[in-house]
Amino acid sequence: MLIFMILEDMLADLGCESVTGAATVEKALTLVDTQVFDMAMLDMNLGGNRSDAVADALAAHGVPFVFSTGYSGRDMRDGHRDRPVLKKPFAYEELVEVLTAFSHAEALRKCGS
Repeated sequence: MLIFMILEDMLADLGCESVTGAATVEKALTLVDTQVFDMAMLDMNLGGNRSDAVADALAAHGVPFVFSTGYSGRDMRDGHRDRPVLKKPFAYEELVEVLTAFSHAEALRKCGS
C-alpha cells in the first residue's frame, strides 16, 4: 500500500487526475470491466498471481498500458511484447521517461502515423 501511495503521488505530480489501484487479479479485472481508463500501469504480479488476464482484458478494452515489474525475464510478457516495461524499483525520472514516450507513441498510433 505504501508503494501505491508513493506512485499515486508521482502520478499526481505528472498531472494525473485520478489513480485507481488493485492488489489482486480479480479486483483489477472488475475495474477494467466497470471503469474507463485513459491508460494503465500493470504490475506483472498481483497478489502473488501473474497478471496476464488483466493485460488481455486491458488490450481487449483498448486501454493502453505499461508493465511494471521487478522480474527480468521477457517471457513474462507473452502476448504483449510490444508494451513498454518500467523496471522496479524505478525513480521518478524513469517514470516520467516511460510515460512520456508511451503517451507520444499512443498519440501517434491514434493519429494513424
